[in-house]
Amino acid sequence: MRLLCLFDLPMDTSAEKRQYRIFRKELLRNGFSMLQYSVYYRAIQNRSAGKKYEHAISKFLPEHGEVRLIPVSEKQFTDMSVLVGSRSKQEIVVGNKDLVFI
Repeated sequence: MRLLCLFDLPMDTSAEKRQYRIFRKELLRNGFSMLQYSVYYRAIQNRSAGKKYEHAISKFLPEHGEVRLIPVSEKQFTDMSVLVGSRSKQEIVVGNKDLVFI
């Protein structure tokens, strides 16, 4: 299962830019990878594990903007069509495998 984090944050003032940078760094620190600009994801075991990350993200939310979390199954994630561009190296290596040794 994957947890998608979609966000749209304002970056008009220096304070908002700072909050954006902090939010993005915290997502990376919590194991999220960038899928597209403002769309990050991470693998989770189940929905209850997703609640753990929802709680963690709520600790560093910016004051303004929108942040959404969507849990999707591995099947849904791998069925995603890439219309322009290509899949990331991590998507290709990990795919829908349960265990990957790196």
